[in-house]
Amino acid sequence: MSNLSDLTHPFAAQLESSALTQRWRALAARERLALGALALFLLLVLLYLLLWQPVQQRLAAARTGYEQQRALHAYLQAQAPLARSLASTPQASLDPARLQGVVTASAAEQGLTVERLDSEGDGSLEVSLQAAPFAQLLRWFVVLERQGVRIAEAGLDRSEDNRVAARLTLRVAF
Repeated sequence: MSNLSDLTHPFAAQLESSALTQRWRALAARERLALGALALFLLLVLLYLLLWQPVQQRLAAARTGYEQQRALHAYLQAQAPLARSLASTPQASLDPARLQGVVTASAAEQGLTVERLDSEGDGSLEVSLQAAPFAQLLRWFVVLERQGVRIAEAGLDRSEDNRVAARLTLRVAF
């Protein structure tokens, strides 16, 4: 215990001789009380701003995220029967030999221009399309899916005026 008092004694002596301590002792009791109250107020404001307010903001953000996840879960639960029924319905069956003809015909029907068409050894088809409106391209994807074509890979490059050039690898859906 004496070791602790030996260590704190130099600090206490230095604190007693500091100009700040001497200035504090020179103040009237009323001034010390006002400064003490001001220091307490500032301490409380700092505690609120540095501790309480961030905790409350994070709590509000967590509650919002939780409610969003609950709403998403409820939506997914409500849509589960529809997804199961769509998964169990057979898709259009397409002969792999007809893939190229179906792709070129449906692209022409949708007003899309095929730049390049390459058949791969595994039965897939690589298609490069000229830039077209994105909505038109999405409609073509839906048509292909309904005809039994699956998009295995897609590379989209955006160009001017919301147009998109596409490089696709298409396969017959099984």
